[in-house]
Amino acid sequence: MNFSYEALPTRVVFRPGAAVSATPGEAERLGLRRLLVICGSRGADTARAVAAALGPACAGLHDGARMHVPAEVAHRAVEVAHAAGADGIVAVGGGSSIGLGKAIALRTGLPLIAVPSTYSGSEMTPVWGLTEHGVKRTGRNPAVLPRSVVYDPGLTLSLPVPLSVTSGVNALAHAVEALYAPDTSPLIALLAEEGVRAMARALPEVAAGPESLEARSRALYGAWLCGSCLGATTMGLHHKLCHVLGGTFGLPHAETHTVVLPYALAYNTPAAPQAAATVARALDADDAPRALRDLAVGLGAPRSLAELGLAEIDLPDAAERTAGESYANPRKVTGGGVLAVLRAAYEGAEPATAAL
Repeated sequence: MNFSYEALPTRVVFRPGAAVSATPGEAERLGLRRLLVICGSRGADTARAVAAALGPACAGLHDGARMHVPAEVAHRAVEVAHAAGADGIVAVGGGSSIGLGKAIALRTGLPLIAVPSTYSGSEMTPVWGLTEHGVKRTGRNPAVLPRSVVYDPGLTLSLPVPLSVTSGVNALAHAVEALYAPDTSPLIALLAEEGVRAMARALPEVAAGPESLEARSRALYGAWLCGSCLGATTMGLHHKLCHVLGGTFGLPHAETHTVVLPYALAYNTPAAPQAAATVARALDADDAPRALRDLAVGLGAPRSLAELGLAEIDLPDAAERTAGESYANPRKVTGGGVLAVLRAAYEGAEPATAAL
């Protein structure tokens, strides 16, 4: 064996009701006295409950989070944090809220507490993203890694089933890419396989019984593991392609990951057969790309980029932008290869490894 592994210094609290009961204690443990609570319009009610629980330690609430973290939105949030005299940030909600919290932390150095309400997994990573002039930039910086993550399965009970499914498959993408990342390790392989297995088993239960706290807890557990994999490894073709589709063409984040994942894995399988085999084992299937697609589509998720609003005329541009970026991937990334992946995902075809 030959690998390196660095554990990320994040504290996790996982229990029902923790958003309100545990967040104030986490802030106190970190010595924070003036916290700005941030959220998007969708999670404002939960954020207000967290703000109320913080009591005098809450310096204000800002509900300006938006998908893909536009640079102007991040700039405004930094201004709000400065005006409030905040000494810390509490991000309540999904990837957009946590992404905005990271943007504030990146520019100010303020410590971040994450209270996720979806399965995005962003809370477990030092990865930040900002969109400016139609281009989404990402980077890694330990300053944006949340100091504490408060997992409250009850917060996900209100997550609609369609969004629960796509958010969950988005989490699966983190684990899948971690298996063939250049900096993967035996520990990451264990986390990834367990994360895929837990999420894939939980999502049908969530779809069948959206009010089941047990099913929601298992899905959130899977999201935690998958997010931890992303936090410790380097992103490849799948994530870079989704960043282009989201940042440049405005496609919705979780839904885009859901559609693209089977095709990105099919493209990489010839160069990473062990990773594909691990995913297949976790899914109790023979063909990992097809099993991922069947799982998502069987639960009502979108099956094509066309459904998400991407125009066919934009496929060559998206392929060129993706192939033009520099990033690690087990199989060489070419313009023609990316275009083949995009076209298959656009049409919603069967994700056949031989065809890509």
